[in-house]
Amino acid sequence: MANTLLTPDILARAALANLYEQLCMVPLIYTDVSSDFTRTKVGDTVNIRKPAVFTANTFDRSAGITIQNATETSVPVVLNTIEDVSFAVTSEDLTLHLEDFTEQLLKPAMEALAQKVDRAVIARAKADFTQVAGNTASGADFAWSKPEVLIEAGRQLDIRNVPHSERASVVGPTTKAKWLNTELLKHADKSGSTEALRKGSIGDDLFTFEAFMTQNIVQPATSPTSGQPTTEVGLAFHRTALALASAPLAAPSDGSWHAVESYKGLSLRLVKDYDINKKQDVISLDILFGTKTLDANRGVLLRGDLVGE
Repeated sequence: MANTLLTPDILARAALANLYEQLCMVPLIYTDVSSDFTRTKVGDTVNIRKPAVFTANTFDRSAGITIQNATETSVPVVLNTIEDVSFAVTSEDLTLHLEDFTEQLLKPAMEALAQKVDRAVIARAKADFTQVAGNTASGADFAWSKPEVLIEAGRQLDIRNVPHSERASVVGPTTKAKWLNTELLKHADKSGSTEALRKGSIGDDLFTFEAFMTQNIVQPATSPTSGQPTTEVGLAFHRTALALASAPLAAPSDGSWHAVESYKGLSLRLVKDYDINKKQDVISLDILFGTKTLDANRGVLLRGDLVGE
């Protein structure tokens, strides 16, 4: 039986779930899940809460304990980007089962949206991180083509007292292929678990980093001969190095069929309207967000060679 109850809130929730599932960077960085954000517009500034930082003090019985201020600090983030995916729908589309509508329309739409959001986060990191590991003066022992480059990245973070928990590395397809062709990862099963590899990540504990691959890491520069991207600059970072803020967009003033949903720091708006010019219904999905580097000392660039070398 056809599903005739595809309401805007049901579709918006399904779209947001698909978006979050397909994001690589956003689940690895800090997002403020505050419910204080109100309806906003592009260009607005919101203050996101940074995790509290404490200091361990040696106890002196005569002086007693030192009570620290647990108030969280905040950092301003400009919501300067709206990414949108809009597509025409038929009346038949809107009577599909939710699973069919999601597979045929929502999922590919969210794939496109996820790519743009991840690229924005990656661009922010590459612009602000100054520490480098890989094909640099670090030496051949830490070449980008081997996962051992994360030893050097970890050393740099260790020097800056960055916690070992919640560290991640993100590389491109060429780096992933070279890493998977090393003895370390060819025999990952000997470590007792290949679960992370089956899930599509590169490794779940590579020298304190959880490693991932995304095509969105590749630099936009292209080779004049092949037209292919020329370099891959990956990232190794702690969750609190980068942040993303997303706020709900306002509902249409004309009362169009719409819904706004939020999940784990992301807010997505869905609107359906009738295009009189083309005489068709159009569904538009958009997200308003901004990115911020919270602490560049908590991130390292993994400098690669020319792709194909």
